[in-house]
Amino acid sequence: MSQDNPPFEIHVHGDVPLRDDVDFPQIQEALRPLWQYVGARSLVDAATSNYEEEPGIRFDPKAHLLQMCWTIEGDDDFRLAIEEACMGLNEISAMGAAIEVSFYDLEFDEDEAEPGTQARDDFLMCFVGPTPAAIMQVQRDMLVHDVVQLMERHFDASELGGVIQAIDQLFANRFDAMVNSLQLGKPPRGGGHGGPRKPRHLH
Repeated sequence: MSQDNPPFEIHVHGDVPLRDDVDFPQIQEALRPLWQYVGARSLVDAATSNYEEEPGIRFDPKAHLLQMCWTIEGDDDFRLAIEEACMGLNEISAMGAAIEVSFYDLEFDEDEAEPGTQARDDFLMCFVGPTPAAIMQVQRDMLVHDVVQLMERHFDASELGGVIQAIDQLFANRFDAMVNSLQLGKPPRGGGHGGPRKPRHLH
């Protein structure tokens, strides 16, 4: 974070199920990009939200769940920090999960703004998971939910089976294409070093 007066209020929201063997030091390392972004020396120092009513960043060891309802101030460069944190969470997650990131324009005053001008508010949806398939499953479930909710204004839920099948086919095609690209990237047997690169998280 490079500016003294950050232009955005940034809210991070999501619950990430973690593997049973994951402990707090691993979570702290995975989220290092976030707590370093706010200039903290540890996750504990950074975990408190700007708003008292929000829980901030918490780990529930009984449920093995990372809970984030965390607001800070920052700039567009936070996108890189959250992307790097998602890469770290991929390594310790137990299943796919979605993380919502909202950017609210602090420099926009609705009362003083000229007609026709708009706030630079923005929204980012990130997905994490132990495998690309787990990430795609979350993406698929969210899309089905949104599409069904929209179409139920005009059609009965029982009429939407074909729409859901089409969505499933789209994700199946994407997954097959990704698997095929990874197969093409593999070195010949007995050659190369370490196999193909791991795919980056999808968002």
